[in-house]
Amino acid sequence: MSRARRRVTARPAEVDPPGGRPLSRQEARARSRSRNRRRTLIRAGVVTALVVAVGGGSLAYAFYSQLNGNIKTADLTTSLGDDRPAQSPRGALNIALIGSDSRKGTGDAYGKGYTGQQSDTLMVLHLSADHKQATVVSLPRDSWVDVPSCDIGNGKTSRPTKGKINSAFAVGSSNGGVAGGAACAIKTVEHNTGLHIDHFMEIDFSGFKDMVNALGGVRMCLPEAIKDKKAKLSLPAGCQKLNGEKALGFARARYALGDGSDIGRIGRQQELLNAIFATVQAKKLDPRAMYRMAGAATKSLTVDNKLGGLSGLLALGKDFQAMPKDKLTFVTVPNYPRELDVPSDKANVVWKPAAEELFAALRDDKPVDKKGRPLDASGTQSTTDAGKTLKRQDIKVKVLNSTTVPGKAAAASRKAAAAGFRTAGTGDEHPVLDTTVIRYGPQGKPAALELAAAFGLDANRLRQRGDAPATSVTLVLGTDLKAAGF
Repeated sequence: MSRARRRVTARPAEVDPPGGRPLSRQEARARSRSRNRRRTLIRAGVVTALVVAVGGGSLAYAFYSQLNGNIKTADLTTSLGDDRPAQSPRGALNIALIGSDSRKGTGDAYGKGYTGQQSDTLMVLHLSADHKQATVVSLPRDSWVDVPSCDIGNGKTSRPTKGKINSAFAVGSSNGGVAGGAACAIKTVEHNTGLHIDHFMEIDFSGFKDMVNALGGVRMCLPEAIKDKKAKLSLPAGCQKLNGEKALGFARARYALGDGSDIGRIGRQQELLNAIFATVQAKKLDPRAMYRMAGAATKSLTVDNKLGGLSGLLALGKDFQAMPKDKLTFVTVPNYPRELDVPSDKANVVWKPAAEELFAALRDDKPVDKKGRPLDASGTQSTTDAGKTLKRQDIKVKVLNSTTVPGKAAAASRKAAAAGFRTAGTGDEHPVLDTTVIRYGPQGKPAALELAAAFGLDANRLRQRGDAPATSVTLVLGTDLKAAGF
């Protein structure tokens, strides 16, 4: 048979079965579409399965099972209860990322005398409903917040209190281990942000180091040399590759850099995460590196049981591998030193009123910029003055009693004064209101948000009314006093 003849008979290349009748044009198109679908599934499988890493077959299943078996899971359903914020729009996810400072297995390498656990790093990852963009919000460990009552095991619960946000993990883990710590940390995050946390991931020091080593290190460019004895870190200025030990030291370094604050450290941690993200994307076609990283990560990882173990993690990983770098935004909760409100407290920070704008945007699945300011549909910054730092001592609070219970206005006014606000008198208002609200003038939303944050009230209680100055707000007590915390 001539070459030309072979070419003609081969063009359909679709016979059913081989040697049988040629397929019709419609059947050939259908088979082509089927083949394309198979190719798409194969490409997806390269990302989400481990067949390429180990050569396929039973070995792939064995390694998948091994990785899946490494992951520790926890059921937090009972610990979190039913009194939680509304879930995000369908498809959107909020994931608590907890880096615990557990020294388990590290001896005295990272300090002596540490018997408990705290959330050394606490972030919320918001993944948009279409899974095409993500926002990572860092919550400073020194944030002074309300820590709600938590399950501490043996049928006991802790008392609600105010304190550092990272203390919540310590409270919950005192008897409940990682699961108890995660549950209390999540309850605290939900209480202070209004975000419904769908999943959580917790990893300790050893896991972080091993992950970086599995990637072959991460490349960082340092504008100045770093020498921090507490973090056991000494690095020259310039571009270099950090192994796991040095990357962990860089993430933990605090007192020898900048102003020594946790806020400065958060910025460096975000730079490091960006570098790790870029390294993972660069190695996504290197199955062995991905497998080593997966093995290292899963050995020190605890997740909620609803995430779905390895299959859930791989699905998330696939989303991030396909996500352009400019669609991943790192944000630190807007904050200011608590020293401005309480001069004796030089260690902690308080969230600015702008924090509520940030969390409101995420609750509605809207994008924000790198400063946490909401973006409109066109991707430009929304106009808001909520980023302004307000000292509580500059905010005047008037309290009106719109209930039939006498003395409530005076009690709430004393509570406002104790929280650092200036009081502007009390009074009664009729008729009786069902709902406790905060009223403010045209420029007073930041002050109203600050009062709401101090009293644990959500933004739905804010009402713009009248022409009061920007620093004057009115708290009107309704008959839902107990629900509103009064």
